[in-house]
Amino acid sequence: MAGNRYLLYGSVRYALGILRPLQAAARARGDEAAWFFDGGDGADELIADEHLLTSVEQVRDWNPTAIFTSSNALPHFFPGVKVQTFHGFDAGKPRHIYIRPFFDLYCTTGPQDTAAFQALADRKRFFRVIETGWPKLDPFLSGLPETLPSVREPPVILYHSTFSPSWSAAKLLHDEVKRLSRDGRWRWIVTLHPKMDPEVVAMYRALENEHLRFADDDNILDLFGQVDMMCSDTSSALSEFLLTGKPVVTFKNRRPGPQLIDIDDPADFEPAIERALSRPPELMAAIREFAERTHPYRDGRSSERTLEAVDRFLAEGGTASLKRRPLDPWRKFKLRRRLRYWGPA
Repeated sequence: MAGNRYLLYGSVRYALGILRPLQAAARARGDEAAWFFDGGDGADELIADEHLLTSVEQVRDWNPTAIFTSSNALPHFFPGVKVQTFHGFDAGKPRHIYIRPFFDLYCTTGPQDTAAFQALADRKRFFRVIETGWPKLDPFLSGLPETLPSVREPPVILYHSTFSPSWSAAKLLHDEVKRLSRDGRWRWIVTLHPKMDPEVVAMYRALENEHLRFADDDNILDLFGQVDMMCSDTSSALSEFLLTGKPVVTFKNRRPGPQLIDIDDPADFEPAIERALSRPPELMAAIREFAERTHPYRDGRSSERTLEAVDRFLAEGGTASLKRRPLDPWRKFKLRRRLRYWGPA
């Protein structure tokens, strides 16, 4: 099916990294893509050949075949199949919190999510679930080496923390990162969630030295090939990192498992890193099993599968094949008010 139009709907800047692979895949098969940003930032970072729609009226006139978003909601009054592509892997929160009556199709990343979503779809019947893999990972996975590289000398460690105060270990581990980044035994790259408390960001920027670099990269995936392991807490980025086959040390992770080296005392940080860099066989096997369960696709073609999922959804009856979605009037009212649109759905 060619000649389709796809709207890429974002509310924050990191939507660019998630949705641009879908734009590339759409263009490769002769389809059109356009962007709409609902508040936040991101629109100012589009390049010359990327098409931006700036009003509800423009979107309705453009009449997209489907809308893709990594956000938790999108305007019900936009035309097209409404597709959820997610903004990260499960970081310890039950995925069902994202089941809201805005989406016709959930494109899941792997068997673990598919099973959970399909169980809900069977019960609720107002959306479909098709497993595709995650489009954001396409450029990254297509360049991933077939075999795991050896640990560098000196080893390079990526430190990343989420922004939620109840989940973040950034303040608790700051002094250990400072101490361990002084002697040159290991090199460090530090990156923090874009919504991190500016005070915490300043604390880590102040640690920069010849052995530690603070990275402002918007796409953390760009850093994964530069390091040998990761240290984190309950960030969804650690699940992405595990797809490289490299170890992760976490601090009080909300859902620890054998694929992680999880600690709850800063005094255990250094020995946990030493263990991770030694790559014990049982840990490496658990990482491989986690990757297969979470995102088994290594071909860099999840965007193509996502577009094909829309084709399949439409061929099998589209929204007419679904039960009517719950009304959810309060959220819909807020969307109308935010976009100042009171016309027909």
